[in-house]
Amino acid sequence: MFHSPLSPAEEPLDSRRLQQFLCVAEHSGFSRAAERLHLSQQALSSSVAKLEAQLGVSLFDRTGRQVRLTPAGEALRDGASVLLAAGQTLARQVRDAAAAQRRPFVVAHTPAVTAEEVHGLLEPVRRGMPDVSVTAVQIFPSDLESAVVCGTVDLALRRGTTVPATLAAAVIAYHPLRVAVAHGHRLAGHRTVALRELRDERFVVWAPPGTSFYTDFILSTCRRAGFEPALVVNRIQGTTPATAVLDYPDAVAFVTAPPGAALGGAVTVIDIEDPPLAPVQAVWLPHTRSTIRDLLTTGDNPRTPSANNQ
Repeated sequence: MFHSPLSPAEEPLDSRRLQQFLCVAEHSGFSRAAERLHLSQQALSSSVAKLEAQLGVSLFDRTGRQVRLTPAGEALRDGASVLLAAGQTLARQVRDAAAAQRRPFVVAHTPAVTAEEVHGLLEPVRRGMPDVSVTAVQIFPSDLESAVVCGTVDLALRRGTTVPATLAAAVIAYHPLRVAVAHGHRLAGHRTVALRELRDERFVVWAPPGTSFYTDFILSTCRRAGFEPALVVNRIQGTTPATAVLDYPDAVAFVTAPPGAALGGAVTVIDIEDPPLAPVQAVWLPHTRSTIRDLLTTGDNPRTPSANNQ
């Protein structure tokens, strides 16, 4: 069957030219990028010019001293890194398929999603692919996107709903919020508490408002209950959420840990009446395929648990 040749605009983008384009964008100039790539400046300029000709757009504004990206260049920069990363992921998957021993599937999670919760979320994988090796690692939210793009993790879990600009994402579960208090707190003897009863409490959070979905979620939860919460940012980062109240014994913290005594009795976790549900979002590299990821994102993870689910 005869196939007509592709026009230049329809031809796949050359990965080497994309890498060279990204280097120029990163260094805001051709001379430094050429040094980094061990190319002549003329060769690098020619490569970018061919890429511009193929796309039919100008990628850089060259009128000033410093080379600047045009809007089209910014769009290519945002998509090119993801496209190249997807190609590297595919190459790694092909090598893994041929290897006698495959590398573990790496799942990263922010501190707001505990290791115990990750283990529960992995149930569809543990049940459906019992021979697959999975490694769970904790990662800070600020490092999440770069870790996914560079391929050090295959999938990341966080509290969130907004899809990152360069990644794919889906909410795969919801966990009911509870409140953690130190052993001597006035609420420590309560089995349940209503949100309105917390209006006079200080709330420990892990990041200021506007910098964390989880903090903003807590803020909006309190506002819906009719009060403006007093917030204090935890000075200890990366530990289990229930530890937040140990250094702030007069404060409370929203957690998703099971109700009852925690941390050897130093903390009590209390059920909230009609609890808010905190989402768990899976984030991964677009333009990639993964059977393990499919099990995680479309498996039997609970999406609307009851207040008593643990």
